[in-house]
Amino acid sequence: MSLSLIGIIFVQGYWILDSVDAKREQFSFNAKRAVIKVAEKIQEREYEDYYYAVERIIDSVGIPDDLTLDEYFFINEDPITKDVFLQRNGILQQDFKLSAPAFDRSLDSLEFKRFFNLSSRQILRRGSLDGNLASTGKIQEISKIVDFKRISYENLISDVLEKKPIHKRVSAEEIQRVMTLELVESDLETDFEFGIFDNDLLTRVRSENFEFEGGAQFYQAPIFADEDGRTDYYLYAEFPGEKKIVISSIIGMIVLSVIFTLIIVIAYSSALHQLNKQRQISQIKTDFINNMTHEFKTPIATINLALDAVKNPKISNNPEKVSYYHKMIRDENKRMHAQVENVLRISKLEKNELDIRKERYKLHDIIEDAVQHVSLIVEDRNGYINMHLDAPKSSVLANESHFTNVIVNMLENAVKYSSDEPKIDVYTENVKNFIYVKIKDQGDGMSKTAQRKVFEKFYREQSGNIHNVKGHGLGLAYARQIVEDHQGEIFVESEKGNGSTFIIKLPLIS
Repeated sequence: MSLSLIGIIFVQGYWILDSVDAKREQFSFNAKRAVIKVAEKIQEREYEDYYYAVERIIDSVGIPDDLTLDEYFFINEDPITKDVFLQRNGILQQDFKLSAPAFDRSLDSLEFKRFFNLSSRQILRRGSLDGNLASTGKIQEISKIVDFKRISYENLISDVLEKKPIHKRVSAEEIQRVMTLELVESDLETDFEFGIFDNDLLTRVRSENFEFEGGAQFYQAPIFADEDGRTDYYLYAEFPGEKKIVISSIIGMIVLSVIFTLIIVIAYSSALHQLNKQRQISQIKTDFINNMTHEFKTPIATINLALDAVKNPKISNNPEKVSYYHKMIRDENKRMHAQVENVLRISKLEKNELDIRKERYKLHDIIEDAVQHVSLIVEDRNGYINMHLDAPKSSVLANESHFTNVIVNMLENAVKYSSDEPKIDVYTENVKNFIYVKIKDQGDGMSKTAQRKVFEKFYREQSGNIHNVKGHGLGLAYARQIVEDHQGEIFVESEKGNGSTFIIKLPLIS
């Protein structure tokens, strides 16, 4: 289970990281393509602006100032028909003189050329050639004109505009608008910053918050390049929201993956906890059975010995001895009965079947009655119980019988877990609308682990078949149930070797 869980977590983590990398690469591809398209659209816009302007000027000029024709001749022979072909190519060049204000006032005039490609083919019959290609027979001529205006315009416009500063060719507002539209078309609706560099120097054409830092991710594209792709200008763009877009695109799957992984982890932890708890319960039950067996074994053995003694004629004829053994049998029987009652009380408390009727009592009276129950045991061990009942108010709503048992159980614990003479002090005090009862001993104390578990059923700090102190771990569990049923609290303060203090907090009544 552990290996499988580790494997699942590893696979989920790898998948998430791989998805993030894939989304980041996709974003980078789309962002770079968007920057390139922005540069192309701006350059195309600039060309179109000047193209139509030049067209209008040329149309207004009319007849060209000069017209020349450059011709080239080629002779080819058909290998099958043996026909000889004379092919003539020519470039028709029209020259226009355009006024300088159309482009740049620093120039006096510009020469614009319009080109046409002329192509013709003549068929020459073999045998009719006399060395003079011009005197051949009938000529079939096919002409075709190819327009070179666009290439010529672009070269002309590029030569002229490269002398203009970049901030007069494009504005930051135009880049902002074109970039926004392009990002929307690419499904990359995010913030961006941009700037145009001229030979690695940042120009005035940039966004307000654009800063070129080495650690940031920038996408670049050449802008205003010539026909050979050469340019001094590059458009740089940064997308601060890149991480947000990448994460948001897979956040749903990440959340589901984390949730389901957490469910598996919780289920796995719960299973381990239950297994460990069941093992502890099994061990506690084994200890409980051993302890109960030990608790019953002694009184049963004592009763058997007393019965055998009563059968003895010497004892049976002695009323005092019979009375002594009769009292011993009754006491041991009460002891076993008390053990069974403790178990039954806990069972009934868990099923809410224990009938606890509460009445108004002075808690001091209940404490004094409980102290009388254990005073003989304490005196037999040369100890003492001192009461410091200083609380001005002690009226509580309680069940006298059950609450007396609670105090008795804690006093008996103080006696049992005192290796030397039991020294016990009982204090009471009022804090606001509550009364606190503190039962402090100078016994063996308990560890931090024992303090956390001391009120659990069947728990005893020592386990196994060997115990320095008799008991079955039900007294304090019963005490907690009763106190909580009285809307109170019970807790312990202790230090190993320095005794323990059990504290009960109960609400007062007027």
